[in-house]
Amino acid sequence: MKERPAAARGEPVAASSREPVPAPRGGAPAPQRGEPGAQGGFLPPEPTRPRAESILVRLVATAGVVGVATAVGAVMGAQDVAAWIIALVVSLISVTLAAVLWRSRLL
Repeated sequence: MKERPAAARGEPVAASSREPVPAPRGGAPAPQRGEPGAQGGFLPPEPTRPRAESILVRLVATAGVVGVATAVGAVMGAQDVAAWIIALVVSLISVTLAAVLWRSRLL
């Protein structure tokens, strides 16, 4: 009878070797994704930049968000678009870009 792969048997599998990962000793369950001590994923669990540098990068990127929104507002103003539409579009762009920026773990 053919043996089922480790993943099909519900055992954790190492990504590089596709061999079963040994269960932790002591009967404790392996940490799940997102928990401290969890392995896997492509992002490191801790930031790679010092805190001060990360804050500076985020502030510069936030200034870029303001610049993009200002440029969009200026172009729309030059096209005689109604002021409330300009305000709506600029605010939506700012909020969306800021959310993406501040959610990022790479900055």
